[in-house]
Amino acid sequence: MSRIGKSPITIESNINVIIENKQIIIKGPKGELRHTLSPQINIEQNSTELIVSLNTYDKTSKQLYGLSRTILNNMVIGVSKGFYKTLEIQGVGYRAQIDKHNKLILNVGYSHPVEINTPNGITIEVENNTIIKIHGINKETVGQLAARIRSIKPPEPYKGKGIRYTNEIIRKKVGKAGK
Repeated sequence: MSRIGKSPITIESNINVIIENKQIIIKGPKGELRHTLSPQINIEQNSTELIVSLNTYDKTSKQLYGLSRTILNNMVIGVSKGFYKTLEIQGVGYRAQIDKHNKLILNVGYSHPVEINTPNGITIEVENNTIIKIHGINKETVGQLAARIRSIKPPEPYKGKGIRYTNEIIRKKVGKAGK
């Protein structure tokens, strides 16, 4: 059985949890998130905790047990604190900006600027034309958008030019051997 699934999820006083059949709605100061649980998973609500349990003990339900608990925990953290990712752009002439329609525009060495639409519930900030901050309440969409932005121009191993996460370490390769 999952060790992650056994631990309860603590709920703060400013978070409201509504459970209807297998549909869970979590409301907090930052917003509202919804999730539908698998029929193999049960959920119980105490005054300050959510407890996830199993209906059946087959292989797929054991796999969903820890996953469901982690998703619900991320929802509770998201509506109370939120999630963020920070990206850096490195390279001469590489820059980012936000236009008036809330689109992210990247100039990263291509013949054209790359435009990225921001999904609902996600805010993007650009500092000094080289630092991109992504904020949101859903951990999955924040991470997916950050990965999509990074995939436009991933850092290359020789000079390190490209878009990278702030804490990412790029191992640089040695170039051609000179005479």
